[in-house]
Amino acid sequence: MSYMSGLGLGGTLFPGVLWAQAQERQAITSELLVDAAAVAGLEFTQEEREGMLRGLNQNLGAFRAIREQGIPNEIPPALQFDPVLPGAQLPTQQKPFRMSRRPEVERPANLEEVAFWPVSVLSELVRTRQVTSTELTTMYLDRLKRHGPTLESVITVTEKLALRQAARADREIATGTYRGPLHGIPWGGKDLLAVKGYRTTWGAKPYEDQVIDEDATVVRRLEEAGAVLIAKLTLGALAQGDWWYGGRTRNPWNLEQGSSGSSAGSASSTVAGLVGFSIGTETLGSIVSPATRCGATGLRPTFGRVSRYGAMALSWSMDKIGPICRAVEDCALVFDAIHGADGKDPTARTLPFNWDAEAPLSDLHIGYLKSAFESERATDADKAALEVIRSLGIDPIPVELPDEFPLGAMRIILSAEAAAAFDELTLSGRDDMLTRQGRGTWPHTFRTARMTPAVEYIQANRLRTMVMGATEAALDGIDVFITPSFAQSVLLLTNLTGHPTVVLPSGFTEEGTPVSISFVGKLWGDAEMLRVARAFQEATDHHLKRPPLFS
Repeated sequence: MSYMSGLGLGGTLFPGVLWAQAQERQAITSELLVDAAAVAGLEFTQEEREGMLRGLNQNLGAFRAIREQGIPNEIPPALQFDPVLPGAQLPTQQKPFRMSRRPEVERPANLEEVAFWPVSVLSELVRTRQVTSTELTTMYLDRLKRHGPTLESVITVTEKLALRQAARADREIATGTYRGPLHGIPWGGKDLLAVKGYRTTWGAKPYEDQVIDEDATVVRRLEEAGAVLIAKLTLGALAQGDWWYGGRTRNPWNLEQGSSGSSAGSASSTVAGLVGFSIGTETLGSIVSPATRCGATGLRPTFGRVSRYGAMALSWSMDKIGPICRAVEDCALVFDAIHGADGKDPTARTLPFNWDAEAPLSDLHIGYLKSAFESERATDADKAALEVIRSLGIDPIPVELPDEFPLGAMRIILSAEAAAAFDELTLSGRDDMLTRQGRGTWPHTFRTARMTPAVEYIQANRLRTMVMGATEAALDGIDVFITPSFAQSVLLLTNLTGHPTVVLPSGFTEEGTPVSISFVGKLWGDAEMLRVARAFQEATDHHLKRPPLFS
């Protein structure tokens, strides 16, 4: 084991010593319980401790028995998070899917010009047979091989699979079978999605050679939509940051910067024109943060809208899967293909996704996080984004989020679930193989979380229910609101409540790197949220800019 050892402040023993002593003695004693209680912030009398010993030692046996069973990462707990509060009414009416008006496109002399085109335009090249999927796939494969090493954004190029899928798409389209706007479009997936026949490394050295013999639901659904998987992209080790076992994924706008994470390779590769679109995941900022750093457009859907089957589990009550693209409508196109229940992820629901790209916004109640835009931390780009919304004829309604809860304290939910997901890694000592070992990294978080009392984890989740109720009340009648992406505790709060967010570029710093703005929707209101974000994006040109090193 790699636990720290030694005395803490005031002579309290660190968790590593407590564990070692319990293992050495094969029993918990009253003296050991004094220090163990201090770790949990508790104090018991001598008589109370004596009364606890029998049960605690029985628990030790239970813990050992559970560990001996060996629980794979993909097994969820019997308890599951549901963002739906009692009395909530879920949408039921499915309406026709309406894209924006098809653009008139013409194949450029140099096909590589289309590397930065959005899916909605690329798909027209393919649908009208001006470009074959094989041509498009070959072009993107070449860019992956040329630029992937520079960005350190690619783990595996799935060339054989991609060319096979592209050839099938070409045969189908040539015979009049067109599956829709993703048909023949090359994409890349965060390498925590299982793909049969290929490594799924989770970005971490202990799993570098891991092969999971099945396809994740998202991978299967994109294949059914005709999309072409060309690469498995980097993620920070076990979905933290942008450092993985092979290096650090780079920001296409500034190679001295990391791309942020943990969907590091997905954001970086999309913005650099190495894939048509990508898939990322978010537990606490892992789509919003790299999309901001790299200048991508990323969708974190409502919790439970996309099955996580076949994806690495980090936090069963917070993990979400979503697209990272070059335009808002691309996110809608991809989401339409991947959302819905699959009978494998118990949290996944099938609910209507009513995308109508050109529907007026007049039927929506649109708000703005007033205190965030009035804060000293609000940037000129933030304020300009709000003015863009007003220029669309919208008079946004001021809203505020509940601020009476200790949201930071509730991060123990994520830490405890992540520690459980990787308990075997910690107990085996293989956590020492992870690239990052400093303060705040997963190895230390997992070890620390082992000392979280079960009661406190349950209490944090009860508090979470209160936060959900207070948030629902604060946003009553609001369909979507605009906010600086990292204002106040909006990112943590909405990941705890399950609300959807779409993040998109809103400008650039003096150093030439992107900044972002976010739109937060009501639960299950992903389509309405995307409509407002698309209107904003159509009124700006930030998403059209290309990183010079990769143009």
